[in-house]
Amino acid sequence: MSGCNFSRESVAGVIRSLTCGLAVLLTASAWGQGPQPAAQPGIVGSELIYETAPFPQCHASTIAQTPGGLAAAWFGGTRERAPDVGIWVSLHDGKAWSRPVEVANGVQDATTRHPTWNPVLFQMPKGPLLLFYKVGPSPSTWWGMLIRSADGGKTWSKAEKLPSEIAGPIKNKPVLLADGRLLSGSSTEDQGWRVQMEWTKDEGKTWEHTPFLCDGRTQAAIQPTILTHGGDKLQIVCRNREKTTLWQAWSTDGGRTWSKLEPLALPHNGSGVDGVTLADGRQLLVYNHTHAGRSPLNVAVSKDGKEWQAAVVLENEPGSEFSYPAVIQSTDGLAHITYTWKRTHVKHVTLDPAKLVLRPIKDGQWPQ
Repeated sequence: MSGCNFSRESVAGVIRSLTCGLAVLLTASAWGQGPQPAAQPGIVGSELIYETAPFPQCHASTIAQTPGGLAAAWFGGTRERAPDVGIWVSLHDGKAWSRPVEVANGVQDATTRHPTWNPVLFQMPKGPLLLFYKVGPSPSTWWGMLIRSADGGKTWSKAEKLPSEIAGPIKNKPVLLADGRLLSGSSTEDQGWRVQMEWTKDEGKTWEHTPFLCDGRTQAAIQPTILTHGGDKLQIVCRNREKTTLWQAWSTDGGRTWSKLEPLALPHNGSGVDGVTLADGRQLLVYNHTHAGRSPLNVAVSKDGKEWQAAVVLENEPGSEFSYPAVIQSTDGLAHITYTWKRTHVKHVTLDPAKLVLRPIKDGQWPQ
C-alpha cells in the first residue's frame, strides 16, 4: 500500500514492544497492582512480599537483614484492632520471600485474646534477631513485648513482657550506638501523644529512658525515627497531630537529652515515617509528601538532616493507602523499603542510593 513502507526489522520491533507491554500489564493484573509509577533512577526492585495470605488486612511492616538474608514482619488479621490480629514474618533467602508465618499473638487465656500491633525487627551483631511488638485492646492501653530468634527468624523464644515504664520501639527500628546502647524511639498514647527515648545495653534485659520530650497537650508526637550525624549527634523525626510539617529534635550526648521538638521543612499528613543514615553519611527519609491522605509515598535525601532533596515517588494513586514505611540499608549498599500497600499487602522496594537523581524541594513543594 502507498505510504506504508515498513521494514521487516521495524515490524519486529513493534511486535516486541507490544508483547513486552502486554506482559507488564498481565503481571500487574495478576498481582493486583494496577499501574505503577514510571521507572525512576535508583529503583532496582519492586515486589509484593506475598500474593495471598490467611488474613485480609495488614499494616505496620518492619525489615531487617539477618545472616541468612532479609526478614520482614507486620501485623495481620481481619482488620486493625480485631482480636485475631497477629504478628507475621516472612524470610527472604536471596531468591524469594517465604510464606508468611504467624510468630506472635495476643492470646491471654482460654477466653481472652487481644490484637497485636507495630512489630519492630532488629538484628543484633553476633546476637539474636529481636522482634518487639505491642499487645492490647488499643494504642492507649497496649504494652510492649519482645521475642528473640537465634536462627534468623525461623524459630522464636517465648514472649517476654517489657517493664511497665518501657514501651520499646513503637514503629521504627532502634539504632545501635558506639557505646553499645541500643537506642529506641518510643512513645505513649495514654495521656496524649508523648515521645520518650529508651535504651538497653543487654539486648532488652534491662532498660533506661528519658523524660517525655513533649507533654501530649501543647505538643503531641509519636513514633520517632532516629538519624545519626557522627559522634554523639543524633536527630529524630516524628509523626505529630498537627499535620502541617514533620517534627524533629536533636541530641548531642547520644540520646540522653534532647532539644525541643520543632518543625522540619517537609509536609506531614499525620501518618508514620521512617529514615536511615546511609553508609555515605547522607540521610534517607520515607514519608507521605502531602498534608492529607496516604498517597503519594516519597523518598527524600539530605546531607545534613535539614535541607532535603526529592529522590523518588514510590507510589502515587489518589485515594489509595501507601503508608507506614520501614527502611534499612543492607551490607551491599542497597536500601530496602517495606510499606503497607492498600492494607491488603506489604510491598518491598529496593533502591540503589548511588543512582538516585536528586532535585531540590523548595517551599515544601515536590518538584514536577
